[in-house]
Amino acid sequence: MMRTANPALNTNTFSDVRSFTRTESMTIQGTVNKTGFLLLLLILSAGYVWHLFTKASDPAMITPYLLIGTIGGLIAAVVTVFKKNWAPVTAPIYAILEGLALGGISAIFEAQFPGIVIQAVGLTFGTLFALLMAYKSGLIKATENFKLGVFAATGGIALLYFVTFILGFFKVNVSFMHDSSLLSIGISAFVVIIAALNLVLDFDFIEKGAESGAPKFMEWYAGFGLLVTLVWLYLEILRLLAKTRSRR
Repeated sequence: MMRTANPALNTNTFSDVRSFTRTESMTIQGTVNKTGFLLLLLILSAGYVWHLFTKASDPAMITPYLLIGTIGGLIAAVVTVFKKNWAPVTAPIYAILEGLALGGISAIFEAQFPGIVIQAVGLTFGTLFALLMAYKSGLIKATENFKLGVFAATGGIALLYFVTFILGFFKVNVSFMHDSSLLSIGISAFVVIIAALNLVLDFDFIEKGAESGAPKFMEWYAGFGLLVTLVWLYLEILRLLAKTRSRR
């Protein structure tokens, strides 16, 4: 049984799409191409918001883009998860909207900590390629125990974030999640590691999808799932770097 912690790429994904009529099947190269296109859309939209911020140097200028990107990206992601065959349309929409949000978030962090964004981007793609090479070489294998461990850790992180979010409504300050203490930095480092390990599960999902002859639109869906993990990894690296910078 295939297990992945990414909510977009879950155990039942391929069984859910077997009923779709298809003339072509999913391939690894096709998924790579689709993922590259989605990344390009995200980078272009993020770059647009970044450009607006650098011209005006006013956070108020990018706030609307940040809100539209965050809310719209969430809606597009949910639609894609529940309507997988719509992925050729909804995945690019998600990439563009998420780019608006990331552009705004990145600009705000950059204003506080100059140079932090290029570091986060470099670490994100460096982690992606390092884990891809480790996976392809067999150094890291997505065994059932590995999948179970990453799945459990990811679920625990999601629960922690949810509880922290709810406590915020009641004005309960969970400082160790947001300050620059060693405990907070340790938690962020752990989350970065788990986010990175989710990439291995995504690689396995793509490989299994190609082997099982999944419908062609699953290339877009798998690319979307990988993009979700990369966005999460980038944001967590950004937070970790910000916390370490704050201690200086």
